This record gives sequence, C-alpha cells and structure tokens, in this order.
Amino acid sequence: MAEMQPCAEETPKEEQIVKFVAQIDKPILSSEDAISKRFDVVTDCLDHHFVKENGHVTRGWLKKVRLEWNILQNDLPDGIHVRVYEERMDLLRACIVGAPGTPYHDNLFFFDIFFPPDYPHEPPSVHYHSGGLRLNPNLYESGKVCLSLLKTWTGTGNEVWNAESSTVLQLLLSLQALVLNEKPYFNEAGYDKFVGKADGEKNSITYNENAFLLSCKSMMYVLRKPPKHFETLVKEHFTCRAPHILDACEAYLGGDLVGHAHDKAYVAEDGNKNCSTGFKIMLGKLLPKLVTAFCEAGITSDR
Repeated sequence: MAEMQPCAEETPKEEQIVKFVAQIDKPILSSEDAISKRFDVVTDCLDHHFVKENGHVTRGWLKKVRLEWNILQNDLPDGIHVRVYEERMDLLRACIVGAPGTPYHDNLFFFDIFFPPDYPHEPPSVHYHSGGLRLNPNLYESGKVCLSLLKTWTGTGNEVWNAESSTVLQLLLSLQALVLNEKPYFNEAGYDKFVGKADGEKNSITYNENAFLLSCKSMMYVLRKPPKHFETLVKEHFTCRAPHILDACEAYLGGDLVGHAHDKAYVAEDGNKNCSTGFKIMLGKLLPKLVTAFCEAGITSDR
C-alpha cells in the first residue's frame, strides 16, 4: 500500500502528476451519511455574509422558520448540508456537493442565507461564496445568485417564490439541480433556444471545460479557507473524493469529455467525443496546483 508522498516546497512537475494520477485506482467510497452531519445547530455567526442584517421578528415568522428547520433536519437529500445558528435563527449556511455528470462534480459550493423579517411573504436572501470566480451563469463573482425563486430573475409557476408553499429546501434543490447542472451554458439568458443545435452544443462543451477548470480553482480555495462550521466536512469530503477527482482529471487529459470520465461510449449531441487541446493544456498546468492543495490540506491517497 503506497501513500501519496508529502508535497515538496516546489510545485511538482506536470509529468510527475500525470504519472501519479494514472496509478490511482477508483476508490471504494463511503456513503454520504458517513461524511459529517447533514443538519446541525451551531453557534458563532460572525463571519456570515448577512450577520449585520436584522429586523423585527413576529410569532408567525418564528413559526415558519422553525418549520423550515424541521423540514431541513428530516428531508435533506444526499449532497446538501446545512448549518443553522442557535443565536440567530434568521441566518443559515448551506453546502451543496457538485453532482456526477456535471462540470461541478465532487466540488463543494457554499451559500449564506438570510430570512428577512417579512419571510415567507418575501423569499430569503442568498449569497454565494464565489472565491472571486464566475463558474456558472447564475452565480456571480460578487456572490449574487440569479434565480427566479429568489426574485432575482423572471419566472412563472413553480419557478417563482410562493409564500404558501415555497421552502428553503426547494431553494437548495433548485441550486443543486437547475443551477449546478450538466449543461450550465444554456442557463444564460436566451441560450436555451440553442439546446440540441450544433453550435449551441459545441459552445456548451467549451463552457463545461472552462467551468471545470474554475471548479478546480474553487476546490483549492475551499481547501485553504473552508467556511466556518464546515471545516470537518471539507476535510472528510475531499479525503474521500480526491482520488476520484484526480482520476477524472487523468481521463480528461486523455480526451474524455468533462463530466463523462471513462465513459468511452458517450458522444455529445454535436457528435464530439473529445475535449479540446487547449483545455488539456490548461488542465495539465492546473493539476499540479490541485495536488499540492490536497497535500497541504493533509489529504493522502492509499492504494
């Protein structure tokens, strides 16, 4: 059983890293239930984006937020983790795991949420921990989240906030499934009309390549500065998933399309089977930095 060697002070050479990831076997992964708590009540909200927000709290507001807590505690699905604050029931922090098949696979995405005084008649406010990166049309470098459910974008029917039926869980599921999805290029306003068309699908592949590169940079940011109360989750998650992430990187360097590592039968709707040369060059340069970030976080890989 060999271990990943401690990182040297100098950045490992690209050839060494490619050789390293080529030797990694697909890991036997622990279940989501084994990785930290999905729902927990914590203290100390001083680093929360909305900590300075405040307002009058009514009995109806308190009842609704308690109901939200109960729903989250009992119904959170795989890939979503939530921390609520004992001293500030109007604040919440959530973590969403990037889903397989997307350019965001295996990454962690963090959101700060605020229940306004007129909640649920108005939707919650949401801030995305971007690390200064724009890796999705709906998620801005500033932390703005563009979503009809939040009234930050237009929408109809179930897409808009309903005071009687909408919940924070619905919001988190929308972020997980509709925002961090398989083809985020088509989330851009007006681009949905290009779904299934050759140029649109080609642009979507290019967008996914760039999104994955930015997602890798986001991983490094999260590893070096995990959000408060999620430090254990970050360490456990990447300890579990690092071999899979590096294995996927090796597959992409070999030409596999982003989100479809080792799926040789997968062909994009525009007929494309291979990622671009430019993407492989950029990934080759980024990969040693990602390995170094894993090493610096104390993450090792056993074989």
